[in-house]
Amino acid sequence: MSASAKVEQPQAKFRLDYQAPDFTITDVDLEFDLDDQHTLVQATSKVKRVSSQQDAALCLAGESLKLLSVSVNGELWSDYQHDEHELRLFHLPDEFELCIQTEINPSANTALEGLYKSGDAFCTQCEAEGFRRITYFLDRPDVLARYQTRVIADAKQYPFLLSNGNKIDEGVLTDGRHWVQWQDPHPKPSYLFALVAGDFDVLRDQFTTMNGRQVALEIFVDKGNLDRAPHAMASLQNAMKWDEERFGLEYDLDIYMIVAVDFFNMGAMENKGLNVFNSKFVLANPQTATDDDYLGVEAVIGHEYFHNWTGNRITCRDWFQLSLKEGLTVFRDQEFSSDLGDRTVNRINNVRIIRGPQFAEDASPMSHPIRPDQVIEMNNFYTLTVYEKGSEVIRMMHTLLGEEKFQAGMRLYVERHDGTAATCDDFVAAMSDASGVDLTQFKLWYSQSGTPNLMVTSSYDAQQQQFNLTVTQQTKPTADQSEKVALHIPLRIALYDQKTGAPVALMSQGQSVDPVLNVTQETQSFQFDCTSPVIVSLLDDFSAPVTLSYDYSDDDLAMLMRHATSPYARWDASQQLLAKHVRRLVADYQAGVELSLPYTVGQSFLHIIEDESLAPALIAEVMTLPSENEIAGWFDVIDVDAIAHVRRFIRACFAQHWETTLQALYHDLQPAADDFSHQAIGERCLKNNALAYLALLPANSKWVEVHFEQAGNMTDTMAAMTAANSAMLSCREQLMQSFSDRWQQDGLVMDKWFMLQGTNPAQNCLANVEAVKSHPAFDMKNPNRVRSLIGSFVNNNPVYFHALDGSGYQFLVEALIQLNTANPQVASRLIDPLLKYRRYDEPRQVLMRQALEQLAGLDNLAKDLFEKINKALDV
Repeated sequence: MSASAKVEQPQAKFRLDYQAPDFTITDVDLEFDLDDQHTLVQATSKVKRVSSQQDAALCLAGESLKLLSVSVNGELWSDYQHDEHELRLFHLPDEFELCIQTEINPSANTALEGLYKSGDAFCTQCEAEGFRRITYFLDRPDVLARYQTRVIADAKQYPFLLSNGNKIDEGVLTDGRHWVQWQDPHPKPSYLFALVAGDFDVLRDQFTTMNGRQVALEIFVDKGNLDRAPHAMASLQNAMKWDEERFGLEYDLDIYMIVAVDFFNMGAMENKGLNVFNSKFVLANPQTATDDDYLGVEAVIGHEYFHNWTGNRITCRDWFQLSLKEGLTVFRDQEFSSDLGDRTVNRINNVRIIRGPQFAEDASPMSHPIRPDQVIEMNNFYTLTVYEKGSEVIRMMHTLLGEEKFQAGMRLYVERHDGTAATCDDFVAAMSDASGVDLTQFKLWYSQSGTPNLMVTSSYDAQQQQFNLTVTQQTKPTADQSEKVALHIPLRIALYDQKTGAPVALMSQGQSVDPVLNVTQETQSFQFDCTSPVIVSLLDDFSAPVTLSYDYSDDDLAMLMRHATSPYARWDASQQLLAKHVRRLVADYQAGVELSLPYTVGQSFLHIIEDESLAPALIAEVMTLPSENEIAGWFDVIDVDAIAHVRRFIRACFAQHWETTLQALYHDLQPAADDFSHQAIGERCLKNNALAYLALLPANSKWVEVHFEQAGNMTDTMAAMTAANSAMLSCREQLMQSFSDRWQQDGLVMDKWFMLQGTNPAQNCLANVEAVKSHPAFDMKNPNRVRSLIGSFVNNNPVYFHALDGSGYQFLVEALIQLNTANPQVASRLIDPLLKYRRYDEPRQVLMRQALEQLAGLDNLAKDLFEKINKALDV
């Protein structure tokens, strides 16, 4: 036996180097004796050798553990070596029982991985590699075992002791402690293990499955928050019912539990039967949560429940296959939200994420395919590319196959791989085999990074009465790949008469044509029968995650905005019209030319705003301009000042142009404050959007104060504060102070206030952010607080984050130095704006690179940051 400590440069792991383990674990008995600083863990595992290498050592991962003892088949075992990251056991039999005793310190675990304290409660987060902070283990997703867990703790302080599966026994000890035994009959990898111990309020209900089984439902929240749990319960029941009806998938345990905790790095975690949630995605009532919060709770509750089959029953063979579960489950939660709510608005919101931050990720030093090829720190690949672009790849398959064949593929996938650790290739094979559709070329979406661009040209031959489309696809080299190949891109189109806007049937040589064109070559041409000139609507429903280059005229886009049969296409035409003029106005601003916006642009939007046939939520989306960050993605060199100025100019023009209509909308829309139906949510969104524009006109500033005073829910309260913040109204400070006075004891609600402080467009914003860090509700150890204040400033206040004096960059560096040791995972997510330094002008590039070099020079740089910083500096 020996122990040694060594400092090593973090090393990359490669997908193609995957090797099956030499040993596997079939069953695990865990016993936890909980204590804030000295928790004792005993892990008794049944281990089998599965390779032919008889001399292979058993290598178990471990982090921040105190090893107490190792036994094999009941006898102390001394033939091992261990260091701070690994325990290696030698000369083992082919089958044996391994017992390892460790001690851990949950109170010191600020990384929030493994077992840690969230307030007064114990909880765990084991994905991706957190279980190794609990005990030495084969902490990899392709080792699936049945778990039995016994939890011991003080009965008064921790009346609820929870773990995976079904409760099978419990008892009381003589020293004031008690214990509970849990058993999960379904084999699972260690990342799905969960334990929670604390004192909670509990909301209980039940669900009857399609086969008549009764499932107990329990949601655990901090004391006093029970009135904020019913929406989460309703969302869970809706998700269970929807998954049965749409996918035929039924829940498989006797109980389903959700616990809301304040300190959590992620949104939620799908641990088998015991989901641990960031309280942001559980707690909601009209006084504390906005409409967006309500929709977010519904979506995330659904997402984690849907993982029960797409992630838990079928898990990943290795972490490079992460999109196998996440891309598929995001697609499923998007469909859930769309089936329950407004499909078009949900699609628009999904597309905004892809076109904004995901496309930016594709163009950054961290560019990677949805199935990465190499990684240093797996937490760095919980990205928009893996999740959101991964979902778009699943959606493209659905588009190509249709619902019936897609569901046949899902059934075959479940039949083949239930209870196993699968790969992305396994999923595509099931889809192809069930449908009979060859997806060989399509599968390249899994391995190629970057954003393809479709360059489209068209012509009309009046003599032949033929409309011609030529499509060329091109993907620029990315940081990780210099060579690109042609992908299979489904391009959905529609045709409209150029004069009347009437739909034109898709015909070619007298035959009906599918609206989804299969673009599979670098350049392809398509011909359509048309008796008169037409306007083409391209990429309808955003049928592929690509950019589009097509020379639309303003008149063509205005026609699509008025006449397209697809509501999504009407919104998309409005965004393309905006994009044309934003690009022109940025160039004018840089050239010192006076800015002007044609009257016809505002009028084109007004036609939609006044269209009573459209849902209020859709109109609100049309009125919402792209963010400064999305606009930045349209330029090779980002001019933050020009983009911000142009965006403010367009908003002011629209406010003046639409003022009469906006006033009518604001007064006519009167949804009940306690009505959270999708119709009421849409009406509130439109009303509050109207208020935001009206606030830009000095004569209407009083409306914002009245709106705040009369608000009957958090949505309207935040609408007033956001309008005052964005328009820099004189009442802003009064409203902010009033809000803080009321809610400063509730950190989750105060996150909304911190976000407004971070996005304040005033010149003293950074000084205010620094001052707000001393607010009693702010806690640097809480990821939600950090994201809401520091994250909102560095991500969503580009003018002042990118200030030419470098103050914004230095502010971020100081925060990252603190988080580097306290919570590297949060630090790694905050650093992303610095990684894109090559997109900016030379003075900013120099300052941003200096900031990265300052961080790179840290002696104790966490591998989460090491990977990103080195990729950025090496590009």
